[in-house]
Amino acid sequence: MEKSKHKADADRLYASLRNLPQAGKNPVLVLISGLPGTGKTYFAGQLSERLPFITLESDALRLILNPNPTYGKAESTRLFSAIHLLCERLLKEGHSVIVDATNLIESHRQHFYDIADRTESRLVIVRVEAPEPVVKERLAARAKEPDGKSDADWKIYLMMKKSVDKIKRKHYSVDTSLDYKNRLDEIVGEIKN
Repeated sequence: MEKSKHKADADRLYASLRNLPQAGKNPVLVLISGLPGTGKTYFAGQLSERLPFITLESDALRLILNPNPTYGKAESTRLFSAIHLLCERLLKEGHSVIVDATNLIESHRQHFYDIADRTESRLVIVRVEAPEPVVKERLAARAKEPDGKSDADWKIYLMMKKSVDKIKRKHYSVDTSLDYKNRLDEIVGEIKN
């Protein structure tokens, strides 16, 4: 029963996707990891401007399944079960995917590693970061946006910071407070090769 519910959620999220790029032969899964306010969504947007990706932004997808999110454990489990199924479906169809979520814990990232293996997709991991004063300023500015997708604030940032696991696989680190055009070029180059 639970599995069919997750599939129904994944189908609902799939139906919400607009303007899917043409599928290809060698899909890539870009897994973004980073604390709130570090610039994950902005980075994902820049990458998808350069290459035909479908971005699975967890904050936006959460609002589709839960218009009034609580961010509780059961809600997050439901969300990511659907995202895992959706990600795998898209990769099997030949679409390249960016997963824009905090992905702070290695056991949570492992689900995506396994999906990349099962679908024989190339996996590119990007850790996005920024100095704390910059993050604090960004989160304060985001709190003033009336239609923001994320409710994460400085307090949540500090709480989540305690649970960050080291990424054990090869990955790129991007400091979004600096000019990272060369790093973006490097990541795009790896994806294209």
